[in-house]
Amino acid sequence: MSEEHGRRRGAHRLGARWRRRRPLRTRLALAASAAVSLVAAGVCAGAFFVIRYELYHQLELSLTQSATLAVQQNRGAAPGVLSGECRFLSAPACTQIVPAAPADDPAARFLLPVTPAVREVASGTRSPYFTDIRLSDGHPARMLTTTFGRGKALQVALRSDTVDRGVRQAARLLGAVGAAGIVMAAVLGYWVSRTGLAPVARLTATAERIAATRDPSHRIELPPGPPNKEDEVTRLAATFNIMLGELEQSVTAQRRLVADASHELRTPLTALRTNAELLARGDRLTATQRDRASAALARQIRAVSVLVNDLIDLARDEEPIPLVEDVRLAPLLAYTVETARTHWPSTPFRLVVADDSVTLPGVPARLARLISNLLDNAAKYSPPGAPVEVVLSTGELTVRDHGPGIAEQDLPHVFDRFYRADQARSLPGSGLGLAMARQIARAHGAELTAHREPGGGALFRLALPPK
Repeated sequence: MSEEHGRRRGAHRLGARWRRRRPLRTRLALAASAAVSLVAAGVCAGAFFVIRYELYHQLELSLTQSATLAVQQNRGAAPGVLSGECRFLSAPACTQIVPAAPADDPAARFLLPVTPAVREVASGTRSPYFTDIRLSDGHPARMLTTTFGRGKALQVALRSDTVDRGVRQAARLLGAVGAAGIVMAAVLGYWVSRTGLAPVARLTATAERIAATRDPSHRIELPPGPPNKEDEVTRLAATFNIMLGELEQSVTAQRRLVADASHELRTPLTALRTNAELLARGDRLTATQRDRASAALARQIRAVSVLVNDLIDLARDEEPIPLVEDVRLAPLLAYTVETARTHWPSTPFRLVVADDSVTLPGVPARLARLISNLLDNAAKYSPPGAPVEVVLSTGELTVRDHGPGIAEQDLPHVFDRFYRADQARSLPGSGLGLAMARQIARAHGAELTAHREPGGGALFRLALPPK
């Protein structure tokens, strides 16, 4: 039993190893060819048995008609041979009458074989039947044994040479058709596997090319046709193209972020190095110069720290789920506005809360960072004394300044990382505040948009998600 089990496991492992080593195209071609071959062989075998049945059925109908005619023409005839011309194909059927008891047999020899089964039909203990026999001259024949009155049986035989020849010819013809069908199945199976897996081959080649070149700009060529009538493989290739597009955008954004970050960090790091080297020679500086250099160094360190923190925040993909809670926006907004007033003492902030019950599931610190970024951006572009209007209503939060506003060509890019309009080149900042604000908004299910106001200034609208 253990040896048999071991052989089975070995055969199973061998079959699995063979399937792994064979290419998918070969396995698909073999499977399709085997399926079509089985169908072709089954159809040919079924056709052979139908033809064979019909040929013998026609012969048996002829025997039945000959037996009926013999019964009608020879009522009351004694046992013996009635007709014995079976040696010719076109001759009438051989007929003879056999009694139930061998003692009643005639002196002349019977032409057809008489068996105990024939005596049983004559005595009425057995039903009529058909059988294949060999005549005395060696020719094949089909014989019907049926009752003939009381105590006698009638045997009728016809040569079956033509039927046997027809069956053999049908077998050869259907065998040739089946073999041709198997060959055609192999060719069609190979063609189907080659055609059906062509998109998969292109997908594999594209994936290998991307792995070799690390360039996600490659795409799989799709066959022409309406989009709503694509097959599964074509849809897979189209989905892979979409994934490659997303990957290309991600890689491009990552490269742009690294390039922009290195560009933005180069200037403050150079300034830090200069001030640090200047302070290293402090014995040559006056007290006023040392204080000025120390203050500049502290500002630059803060600027670099803010920039690095902004980059870290932008690199986050999602909010930490355990820290999410229902945040009431009215108290959070009042706190951030009060903080902004201390940072921008020359800018008046006007807060209007139309609905103090507004809540938003999220992280309080991140939402406070979003609002403070909007307030800092508005205060930075507002002239001294111009108010910044903050309005919280049921479905949205708006922040409006009365500065120069956003130029038409800059409006689509205000939320891009490191993007700074021409009029903002001389102002402090890294160009990451609004990009971070939009990222935080989308992480909380909200949408942040920028608009130009007819009366001047910019309006940022935070559309809150519906509850």
